[in-house]
Amino acid sequence: MANGGPVEHGYPHLETVRAAITALYRRLSYDTVQTFATSVAPADVAFCDTDDLYLGTQRVAHELVRHFRLPDARMIVSFREMTHAANVELTAGPEYFVELNERFRTHRRDIGAALAHEIMHVYLHRLDLSFAGTRDNEILTDTATTYLGAGWLLLDAYRENGTSSQKLGYLTPEEFGYVLAKRSSVFGEDPSIWFTSAQAYSAYEKGMARARRDEQQPPLTAAGWVGRRRYARDRRHAQERWRGPGQVPVAAPDVPYAFTPQEPGALRVSFPCPTCHQRIGVPVRGRVRARCGLCRTVLECDT
Repeated sequence: MANGGPVEHGYPHLETVRAAITALYRRLSYDTVQTFATSVAPADVAFCDTDDLYLGTQRVAHELVRHFRLPDARMIVSFREMTHAANVELTAGPEYFVELNERFRTHRRDIGAALAHEIMHVYLHRLDLSFAGTRDNEILTDTATTYLGAGWLLLDAYRENGTSSQKLGYLTPEEFGYVLAKRSSVFGEDPSIWFTSAQAYSAYEKGMARARRDEQQPPLTAAGWVGRRRYARDRRHAQERWRGPGQVPVAAPDVPYAFTPQEPGALRVSFPCPTCHQRIGVPVRGRVRARCGLCRTVLECDT
């Protein structure tokens, strides 16, 4: 939790975020992901200063447990001084033990954001879905929270000005915006109408622009002129190398697509699905329509 210190920006965790989206689809399935088409409503997690601290926290926690389809169990919440925003005890239940940072006693509007991350830890624990290492596992948790409909709370908790700053979670504000944009593209939902933080709205716009670039990479037909021109050049070079004795086409280090030989004497191009980032392979033969087997996105390609 950044509290008054510098907030990291940009996309330093982007590859892990993309891997987390792929892992969600693989573990949950397309049909289960679709059940999270509606995000947590602001009214369900609103917290007024006049609310009783513990009763209000348990009410918000219950709404998040319900949203993530976890077994209906009692949330035992306590507050204490700590470095991080919150901590959860991962047990089999039936009760969930959550500790929140002492500062949330007076910053109650962000309790829902802190709880969303911790309750997602419980959800992923029950799914037996995790990444190796604390850093990557926390990025998985933030990504899953956001993609499954509660992460807009985490981005909305981001506030920064000349004298103070606050950010919850391990993703940068722009990475939260990126995942929210990915979710918006799938479900047609606009989370920006719920933001109370102007900085959150700006980060969402930047994340949206980065997410749109995923949908404009060759061999997708939506690719721009520069990308199409480079793709044609790389394809030609791959074909020339493939004709040479014992040579196999290789991927350029800075492009998302890669060419591989396909018998008899043809090429195949693989590229990441712009929705779930699973790699898709199609033959190099002009205009083709591909369907991702993981997230069922239909893609128009010009190979």
